[in-house]
Amino acid sequence: MAGGWARDEAVNDQIDVSTAEAIARARRRAGGAAAAESATACVDCDEPMPEARRRAIPGVQLCVECQSGRDRAWRPAAGFNRRGSKDSQLK
Repeated sequence: MAGGWARDEAVNDQIDVSTAEAIARARRRAGGAAAAESATACVDCDEPMPEARRRAIPGVQLCVECQSGRDRAWRPAAGFNRRGSKDSQLK
């Protein structure tokens, strides 16, 4: 149930848009790697890629160690408040 001037389905619409944007962002970050051939060696460290990893993740380009390092270093982009609450406008 939306309040004020918003439609009744406004909250659900916003959730749908946010979810679609997150999926699109993840797909852009992947860069179509799933369609590509798996690397036989890690593109960062040139270590041989284990066959089990290549079969488990189609299009994989990084070894477990390099991928783990990238995952630890990644920080999500800062979002913004689309609803424009009064509290967010005071900051």
